[in-house]
Order: sequence, then C-alpha cells, then structure tokens
Amino acid sequence: MKKLAVIAFGGNAILRENESGTIEQQEQNATETLENLVHLINDGYELVITHGNGPQVGNILLRNDAGSQLYNVPAMPLDICVADSQGGIGYMIERMMRNVLNKHGIKKNVITMVTLVEVNQNDPAFQNPLKRIGKIYNKTETDRLAKEHNWVLNRQQNTKTVFKGWFHLRFHCK
Repeated sequence: MKKLAVIAFGGNAILRENESGTIEQQEQNATETLENLVHLINDGYELVITHGNGPQVGNILLRNDAGSQLYNVPAMPLDICVADSQGGIGYMIERMMRNVLNKHGIKKNVITMVTLVEVNQNDPAFQNPLKRIGKIYNKTETDRLAKEHNWVLNRQQNTKTVFKGWFHLRFHCK
C-alpha cells in the first residue's frame, strides 16, 4: 500500500506579510517550501498539496475594485475571485514542483485541480467572520460601499482591540 501525505500551504506561506506579492516572491516562497517535501517523496510518499489563498484573493479583490473604478470593468463576485486564485496558485505550485522534481532527478506526474466546496450558509462562522480579505475601508468608504453594493461590512480591530476600519463580509456565492 502506498503512503500518502496531505500537505496544506497557508496563503501566507506563499505570499508573506512583509512582501509586496510579486510573482517572483511567491514562486521563491513556494519553491523553498516544496524543497522541504522532497524527503517525503524519497521516502515513498505520494503527495496531495492543498493551499490557502487569503492574501492572494485579497489582491484579486483590490484589482477588481481598481478595474471597476478606473476602467468600468465589471467586478467579479467572491466565488469567481476564489476560483481565479485557486487556478493561479495551483498553476504556480505545479510549475515550481516540476522544477524541484527535475532538479532532484525525480520522475513524477504533477496535476492541478480546481475544486468547488459547498458550505452551509447557516454555519455559525458566518455570523461573526474574523478573518479579513481585501482592503480595509474608512467610515466614508464603508457607508458608500454598503449603499452602492448592498454589502455588509464589519469593524476590523488589531491585537490591541483598537478600531482600524471596516471590511467586506457578505459573500456573493450562489
């Protein structure tokens, strides 16, 4: 029987807080992490790699907002932005994994899959979301966005519970 290891990359493992988020930075971070998995492959494990996408989908939402404001490009809903990030991150991880495998002379197939996950809209976690994605808005922006888009925004606090701004809560998934 083959051994299987499921590896979860957090979104912050690929795009670190102190980085601007260039593709070169994300590829380097992914490569460094993937290098640490070579020993598992050499020990006979098959790998399934999953990933988070918080910072990346936040950047996609910012691009959405800028495109809408500057060029009247229709903004995409959150579920499409998440799928966009899944495909892009998966593609990047697959490319970097192929490079790492080639470097170590390992012949393995690598595939990327984009998945659809159904969540219960009544899940209690939706009542008080704590993890922000996207931009933090000031009170004026919050009032305008809530009115224009029928968004529900929540107050963001830092670790000292000092008010920082508002962020978008309502998901547009159907």
